[in-house]
Parts: sequence; C-alpha cells; structure tokens
Amino acid sequence: MPKAPKNKQVAVAIAGAVCLEFLFLWLHHLGDLELYAVETIATGLAAGIIYLVLVYALEHSSENQRTVWLILAAAILFRATLWSLVPTLSNDLYRYQWDGRVQLQGDNPYLVRPSDRQLAGLRDPRNHNEMRMPGINIPTIYPPLAELLFRETAHFLPRTVLFKFPMELADVAVMVLLAIWLRAAGGRSYQLAIYAWNPLVIVEFAGSGHSDALALAALVAAFVAMLVVRFRTVLSTLLLTSAVLLKSFPILLFPLWMVRMGWPRGGKAWRAGVAAAGLAIVCMWPFRAAIHEIPRTMANFQANWRDNNSSLYTVLKLFSHSHEFAAGIGVGVAVGVALWCAWRKIDPPLAALWIFGTVLLFSPNAYSWYFTWVIPFLCFYPSAAWMLLTILQFLSYHVLLRYSALGDFHFDPNFVALTYIPFFGMLLWETFRQGGGKRLIESASGSAREAGFSSGT
Repeated sequence: MPKAPKNKQVAVAIAGAVCLEFLFLWLHHLGDLELYAVETIATGLAAGIIYLVLVYALEHSSENQRTVWLILAAAILFRATLWSLVPTLSNDLYRYQWDGRVQLQGDNPYLVRPSDRQLAGLRDPRNHNEMRMPGINIPTIYPPLAELLFRETAHFLPRTVLFKFPMELADVAVMVLLAIWLRAAGGRSYQLAIYAWNPLVIVEFAGSGHSDALALAALVAAFVAMLVVRFRTVLSTLLLTSAVLLKSFPILLFPLWMVRMGWPRGGKAWRAGVAAAGLAIVCMWPFRAAIHEIPRTMANFQANWRDNNSSLYTVLKLFSHSHEFAAGIGVGVAVGVALWCAWRKIDPPLAALWIFGTVLLFSPNAYSWYFTWVIPFLCFYPSAAWMLLTILQFLSYHVLLRYSALGDFHFDPNFVALTYIPFFGMLLWETFRQGGGKRLIESASGSAREAGFSSGT
C-alpha cells in the first residue's frame, strides 16, 4: 500500500507522455505545418491542455525518483519526433543559414543583405521558404556570437534539418541543467516538466530551430554556475555575457549580477566585468568593419518590424498614437524593473521571470518563440497564468492563413485578444491570491538574503 501513491506519479507521467507523443507524431505527419496551420494550432492547443493537466497531476501526486528520468527520456523523444521536420512555421532558420554561408565566402553579414544582387547565388530559388527569409532588405540583426555559430554550423551541417542540431542540443542542455539546478534546490519532478514537456518549447526549438535555445542554454548555465556551483563569479558572468552575445534580452540581468558580486566595491565584480568586456570584443572583432552600420540596421528594424504587438505596447500606442512613445515607455519600464530587482536583491530566477515577462508584454514584437524565455524560470516560480500564455501562443500562427494564401503577414487583433485576455484574468487572480504580490516580493527578497545572495557575498 505505501508504494501505490508513488507509483501513481509514474503512471500519470507515462500516460501523459503517450498522449503528448501521439500529438507530436501527428504534427510530424502533417509535415508542412504552414500549409496545415489550422490543424497545427488545434494540435498545439490540445497538447497544451494535456500539458497543463499533467503538470497539475504530477504536482499533486507523491514524488517518485524515477519520474525525473521518465520526464527527461520522454522530452528527448518528443524533440526527436519533430527534429526531422523542415521548418515551415518560421523562416528564421533560413536566415541563419544564409548568414553562415555569407561568412564562409568572406562577407560580413552586418554589411550585406540577402536582396543584394551579387549574393543571389547564395539563395536557393527552389526553396520556397528560403526565398521568404525575414529581413531580406537589411543586414543581419543577430548578435556576434550567434553569427559565429551560424558560420560553423553552415560549414559542418549545411543541410536545413541538420542545421537545427546545435539548437536542439542546446535545448536538451537546458533540460539537463534545470534538472541539476532543481535537484540542488530540493525541487520536484513536476517542476522539470514545466520546461521539458512544454509544447511551445518543443515546437519552436525542435520543429523550427530558433536560435533562442542557444542563448537560453548559456543563460541557465550562468545561473547554475552562480547558484549551484557556488558563485563562480567570472565563469557565471562569462556565461551571462555569452547569452547576451547570442540574444540581447539577458543584458537586463547585468545590474542584478553585478550587485550580487559586490559592485562597485567588490574586486570580483570588476574582474568579472573586464572578462565580460573581453569576451564581447573577441566575438565582435571579426565584424568590426560594420560597427558603424549596426546602429542604423537596428533602428531600421525597430522602425519597420512591429508585427505581433503584445498587449501593453498596443494599449500605450492606442492612447498616444506614437510608436516611439509606446516603445520608449516599454524600454523604461523594463530597465526600471531590472534596476528594482537588483536594488531589492530579488531571488535571481524570479527576477529573470519578471524582467523577461516585462519585455514580452511591452515589446512591439512578441513572437511565439520569444515566450520560451520565461519557461525555465517558471520551473522555480510556477505561474498558471504564464504557463497558459505560453500555450495560447499557438494562436499567433493564425497569421499563416493569410500569409500562405495572399502573402499578407498581419496579426488579427481578435486573436491577440484571445491570447492575452485569459492571461491577464488569471494573472490578476494569482496576484490577489498572493496578497497583492507583496508577500511574494518579501519572500523572494528574504530567500535571496538567506541564500547569501546579498551584496558583498
């Protein structure tokens, strides 16, 4: 009799894994997910419902040590199922490939464009998706370390499906690192499932091959180096810098990082800062000829790419009638949250969740794969509202219905409302249930102090 409750958790995990794998096999069967956008959305939402129920069931069942291994094994199976798909939900991977091929022939991706006539030979006119790669009229916007990885991947793994391998390897690394981190923190198996079995993570990384997986792996490794390996100052800072050099979002964590290392008085903080600057220079050096062009490219991108507007940006723009005002307020709020988390010494995973969540809600662009950034930190601070929002992101693929037929890439405000209204409703309920959030803030600050995360440690 005593073993029954523990075996129940394993049984729940097996049943859930079978149901999710069936749905991922169906997506694999569909093949061209853009062509079958309606079926893809329905399957993603169905997988999301199963996922949410599973996380709840695993949380409310007695812990079994075998469950963690089962979660990891099933998670790898889910990813293997979708890895062989040619990306059709997003064309970003084709831009990664093009940037890599450009570097192999000696050009600077920060200075040339896919639309340049002299580079027409680098594009395959037979590949419909490649011909529609994003940003064909501007140089690349990806950070330098990402570009260096694209170059090496294009050299060793030039084929489209194989090009996804580094991203999926990084995704698996995130799972393993989270398992190590959770074990050190005394976490439970259901917390690992929050990331490992999230359908959005699996579709965006295994299916579409988004490079965000690379940055997430570096970022989670930075947290593990700081919190589990016991404050490896330079190592954790170099990993955080690597994450920034792969995707810009994590730069907002630097204030918290530096405060926790004792800046401005701590010598370790200064050494770590010098090491971070050195790594940034090394990665940027091969592209130094384009330093003058990068700000112009980013300004062009910000001015013209406002596709999937997230909720709070849209509200600000609606009242101000100004993109610059709405985007500026968003940047100010995100920076303010980052500085406030550093000042209050908020528990790092909670700080990351709040900072990245703020960016997502105020950004002019909030594509579905951007939401993978909050999921690793939901493992430590589970939120039903944010987990629901990651699942509702499948609704954003409604844009492919008009895009595939008419070439019109436009997000329907009604679908945006269907995505965010349930999220905000649940988020308000969670906030009031936690006493207006004050109790959570005090708990997070207290846990940081108890763990020795205060300045000067």
